[in-house]
Amino acid sequence: MRKSVVIIVAAALTACGSDSITGPPQVGDAACSNDGQKQFVFDNMHAWYLWNDLLPVQVNLNDHATPEALLAFLSSFQPLDNFSFINSAEADAQFFGEGKFEGFGFSSRFITADDLRLTRVFSGSPAALGGLARGQRILLLNGRTIAAIQADEGVNAVFGTSPLDFTMREVGGTEFTVSIAHDIVTIDPVPQWRIIDAGAGRLVGYLEFAQFISTANPVLDSVFASFRAANVNDVIIDMRYNGGGLVSTAELLGDYLGGVIANNLVFSKTQFNSDRAAANNRTEFFDSLASSISLSRLVVIATSGTASASELVANGLDPFALDGVTIVGSNTFGKPVGQVGLEFCDKILRPTAFQTVNADDFGDYFGGLPVDCAAADDLSVAVGVDTDPNMIAAMAYLDSGSCPVASLPGGQAKPALDAKVEQPDRRGPPWREFADAY
Repeated sequence: MRKSVVIIVAAALTACGSDSITGPPQVGDAACSNDGQKQFVFDNMHAWYLWNDLLPVQVNLNDHATPEALLAFLSSFQPLDNFSFINSAEADAQFFGEGKFEGFGFSSRFITADDLRLTRVFSGSPAALGGLARGQRILLLNGRTIAAIQADEGVNAVFGTSPLDFTMREVGGTEFTVSIAHDIVTIDPVPQWRIIDAGAGRLVGYLEFAQFISTANPVLDSVFASFRAANVNDVIIDMRYNGGGLVSTAELLGDYLGGVIANNLVFSKTQFNSDRAAANNRTEFFDSLASSISLSRLVVIATSGTASASELVANGLDPFALDGVTIVGSNTFGKPVGQVGLEFCDKILRPTAFQTVNADDFGDYFGGLPVDCAAADDLSVAVGVDTDPNMIAAMAYLDSGSCPVASLPGGQAKPALDAKVEQPDRRGPPWREFADAY
């Protein structure tokens, strides 16, 4: 049975009051006073943190007001770690178990310092019902310009306000204002898939994969069963905004893709700190499932929002796919590490606790997996359509083994849309990881 470990954030835990917890045992029980919670964080960071050898042996807990503040202090000793955090146990279980979170239901990206665009809007979300759509520019929030907000508290803080007035500019230039309130957003982990006739009897499977959550598992089985029945051997997986999620779902996707060509070979190795290695290090092997396909070539559409479990899949399959895994778009984020989940009181501590490597023992991609075919994420074009620059590049590679020159419509040079400096702080609830979703 697969372990429900989360490579963005942590193990999927059962709700408070249940008989058991899925995940590693914490060190001791937390007293739910503020001091008790801080002691729990201190003890378990020393026990589970991947870089626990960098932590101070003694800390005056009174110097840190909350367990969250203490965690930020402890994780600051490793500049590579911007992932460890504390979350609500209830919200976390709801997200990974049901694919739900409370918010507006969109993700966004800065094109320039004051030009904030929507990259995607979740179907059925408050944002979608309010008329928000991919490519629209946010002009004002509660009447304030983006430049003014960024100079003050930042848009992340403002997106926590509900209801919030959005003044938007559509791709065609029309402007409108709408008030939208937070509500429960349900993520569709597989927004679309299809089989593309590439000519000469070749079929290409296309799959947009939004999040590694448990609700994706039955959908993936159905999609790959269709790919297998059609004898699909070349696959394009669009994970341009997929920040990761459950390792168990990543391993399942690996089996559907690589279970035939690499059955019983190493998919990944999970490595903990020296104190935890003996009991927790493990090797995951490919399994051939009923819906596994005979993969030839795999293309991953990526941006710097492609992270963690998404990168695990690409890295794990790279030694086995014909010519390796081809990355289209831009470099991935660079998160070859994952978290465990340690429940205390009504919270979950999620320290970065392990690193993953592939069959070639490669896992040093903190700078991101490099792009092979550069392509712009053109927000004026729907994801995955034939005119999407990423699809053009992906299909060109599958047709000829070469990549077209990347450019934006009208011959404009491709801006640094995916520069890491534009990425928000990675600590926080999982639905705000990497995709900057609210």
